Amino acid sequence: MTGNADSTNAARYEAVVIGASSGGVKALSNIISCLGDTFPFPVMVVLHIHPHADAGLVRLLDTRCPIHVKEADEKEPAHAGVVYFAPPNYHLLVEEERTLSLSVEERVNHSRPSIDLLFETAAEAYGTGLIGIVLTGANRDGAQGLRRIVECGGMAVVQNPATAEAMAMPEAALKATPVDHVLPLEEIGPWLVSISGETASSRVGGQWVASGKGDDEG
Repeated sequence: MTGNADSTNAARYEAVVIGASSGGVKALSNIISCLGDTFPFPVMVVLHIHPHADAGLVRLLDTRCPIHVKEADEKEPAHAGVVYFAPPNYHLLVEEERTLSLSVEERVNHSRPSIDLLFETAAEAYGTGLIGIVLTGANRDGAQGLRRIVECGGMAVVQNPATAEAMAMPEAALKATPVDHVLPLEEIGPWLVSISGETASSRVGGQWVASGKGDDEG
């Protein structure tokens, strides 16, 4: 299903989880740059990167995006208006009390961090209040986790594979479970803004400015 924003149900949502792999830096940058510092949900992200990578990407996004972007810390509460990235070589989990947890348990789908583990634990913590988003990637990580989000009553969103740098991951997610929305990459950020009731942000002349609810395709 391709979707209009579920504005009538916006109040039920409490958190967003996003998974990406190959091509994910560009895709995540596109989405996170739309989110303002008053975005009303915490956003938890797993991006498959080299296990010995530094925090350069997170620092760059924090500098260039209006919303605060950081690596998750052990036992840190998940606050609205913050994007939390799994640190390299650590699984990112959500505890029942909605704090974040880091783990070095064995890889899942050959990956640590694992998108599936983030999605599954967040689904248990947030239930119907969770939005799960699967983006570009060259493997199947995230498919089973997205199915668990749907089983717990949350919303499932998948990047349209035709707009993905690597189609395997969104295609696997679409095969694993019914989803609520299949959206081109360029529409995902504005859709999140619309469903949250906030205003979109865009970069003009090196500064971030409010640009209204971004519901245009262009």
